[in-house]
Amino acid sequence: MPNPKRRIAAISFALLLPCPFAAAHAETQDGLALARAKVCLSCHQVEARRVGPPFNAIAERYAQGDAQATEAYLAQGIREGSRGKWGALTMPAQAHVSEADARALARWILSLDKAQR
Repeated sequence: MPNPKRRIAAISFALLLPCPFAAAHAETQDGLALARAKVCLSCHQVEARRVGPPFNAIAERYAQGDAQATEAYLAQGIREGSRGKWGALTMPAQAHVSEADARALARWILSLDKAQR
């Protein structure tokens, strides 16, 4: 007959282990909150085109590249703006976004492609 104390100990230990789904959900929520705070959502949405491309489409386009290089590339595009990558409209430079926040936004955007799989 199983020892009830061992069962309780095993369950308690399992509850202390990090859950990858909870971490991914927290990262998604943090990224979305940062995008809201930096006013990204005035031109972009996660799944639908607004003025600029949806974040999911950006994630899909850049999913195959080297993660660090792609993150740096997107962060630079956020801070310095870009032209001609998604049609005729220009993305203005977002100088109010710090380098660290731009990298966090880029990392979050790229994580959206993994969340779709």
